[in-house]
Amino acid sequence: MIKVLFLSQWYPNRYDLMAGLFVQKHAEAVSLYCDVKVLYVHAAENIKHIETEKLQHENFSELIVYFPVNKNSSCYTVKKTFNYLKAYYTGFKLLNDDNFKPDIVHVNILTRTGFIAFLYNKFKGVPYLITEHWSRYLAERKGYNGIIRKFVTRLVVRNAKAVLPVSEILKNAMINHKLLNDNYKVINNVVDHYFYEETTLTLRKKKRMIHISCFDEQAKNVKGIIRATFELSKIRDDFELILIGIGIDFQSVTEYSDSLDFPKGVIHFLGEKTPEEVANWLQNSDFLILFSNYETAGVVIAESLVCGKPVLSTHVGAAPEYLNETNGIIIPVADEKKLIEKMSYLLDNLTNYNPDKIRDKAMSQFSYQHVGSQLHEIYKNAL
Repeated sequence: MIKVLFLSQWYPNRYDLMAGLFVQKHAEAVSLYCDVKVLYVHAAENIKHIETEKLQHENFSELIVYFPVNKNSSCYTVKKTFNYLKAYYTGFKLLNDDNFKPDIVHVNILTRTGFIAFLYNKFKGVPYLITEHWSRYLAERKGYNGIIRKFVTRLVVRNAKAVLPVSEILKNAMINHKLLNDNYKVINNVVDHYFYEETTLTLRKKKRMIHISCFDEQAKNVKGIIRATFELSKIRDDFELILIGIGIDFQSVTEYSDSLDFPKGVIHFLGEKTPEEVANWLQNSDFLILFSNYETAGVVIAESLVCGKPVLSTHVGAAPEYLNETNGIIIPVADEKKLIEKMSYLLDNLTNYNPDKIRDKAMSQFSYQHVGSQLHEIYKNAL
């Protein structure tokens, strides 16, 4: 059995259980076919010494190393870098003490984590590959900057056995930045098992649209959805909009919604929900709305499709790869007039979308078994 070591820039931890959850799901998918361990290091301001935590899941284990940082100290950057490297040294030593010697390293999110894998490859001869989720390469973000970062990232990408972005858009953006590798392959995110399970459907009088996001206006454009919903409420009253999530712009968005004086019962902010609750709300809705300015993939699209629900999305992330006339509609970014038009169309034509066919195709595409099997084959080829 191939031994795989996951390294990640983001990962669930004691300070944020939702961070990098998609990486954890990839690890779980791979663990169906391989011996998997995760090593994750995390900066913490409330500790004075390195702390370690071992967690065991059904088929894989996690080693999380917390290292101290003090933003008020002199030489902050130097000390943080030293402690970061020391944390990785601690993690690798503990893995070695447990007699875990990986056959391959699976890097998630560049650049620093990739450089650790690059160094490990040079010292230990263990090959690595990369999965990228970060939107910073997208032209809309303009977040991929810095001469040193670009040099190191190109070095790391060039020496990887494979590069596995989560969408074609992200793949093309990386290549446009001259992040070159002969073995690019798009690998989807995994949809959690909660979304596959049947749930109790509630009776309701109104058709229900749903939006789920982190309420980051720069990326998600939630206010655009609210404006379109307000305009739609002027011409029809047979629907409601459910919004799930919290984030940096949650208060700004809710205050903006209050300022529009919606008719009673049209719009509902539910805040943060567990994955199980999100699945239940999706299954009890009629379609999903995603009006983002940019995405790297758009996991919520896949989750909606697994629930058998069509999606109305802007042309972002993996939407062009996932959606067609049988399971949704794609509109231009920031086109609120088109959003209103297609929201109304979907409300009137829900019977055109077969939930069973939408669900069956999505379940085969985003399951743990399918994604895990794909990665297993890539590991075998790399080795």
